[in-house]
Amino acid sequence: MQIAKRRALRALAEMRVIMANNMFSTNKSTRFQQHSQDIITSPRVYNLTIGGITAYGLLVNYIICRYFSYIFLQMNPLMLYIGYFVCALVGCIMVNLSRKAFISFLGYNLVVLPLGAVLSVALYGYDMRIIFQVCGLTGSVVVIMLCLSALFPGFFLRMGRILFFSLLALFLVGIVGFLFGLSIGFYSYIAAAIFSLYIGYDWARANQYVHTLDNAVDSACDLYIDIINLFLSILSIVNRNSD
Repeated sequence: MQIAKRRALRALAEMRVIMANNMFSTNKSTRFQQHSQDIITSPRVYNLTIGGITAYGLLVNYIICRYFSYIFLQMNPLMLYIGYFVCALVGCIMVNLSRKAFISFLGYNLVVLPLGAVLSVALYGYDMRIIFQVCGLTGSVVVIMLCLSALFPGFFLRMGRILFFSLLALFLVGIVGFLFGLSIGFYSYIAAAIFSLYIGYDWARANQYVHTLDNAVDSACDLYIDIINLFLSILSIVNRNSD
């Protein structure tokens, strides 16, 4: 694959899916409401379901990147990203509007599967040692933020509005940087900080929702998006420092 094409898709990936779920979430207030058709679970089952579905998405991405990258390397990078964006938008709408866990899970897969395709191309050519190092760093941050969120949920819950506008500003800066070819050295550091905090916020928020299977899927999608964006931010930082 041509280096220019790989760089183009890598740049698009760095613009990320930061809007994908946190910005396109249109109906999160309904997660606090219980409906007659909802399947209520225990806190233990609810949290295990969130963790399992999040892990499923990450595992699918690994499989796609490991074994199917050659398929997507043949595609036009811009068309691949546009296809992902459309699928992610539809998937996020399904996740946030549906009250049925099965429909939400289908929407979740519309985010996970095409994102795996984008990542398989964006990560092509990276030293595997760097990839594993970034995975380890990302996993460590995730565990730390989940623990902090469990210990201090009130602190994270108060950050919702600040994080939203920080994310919006980050997206706009990323758009400007991409369109004008600007190198914004601090961008990835700020992105990593924002998504680290978003992991804590979304976990604290998830445990405030009614403990239904549908809300578990919805919350898993939130966390999955946070983790992927954190991974991309740390990868950008490590890659820049290793150059």
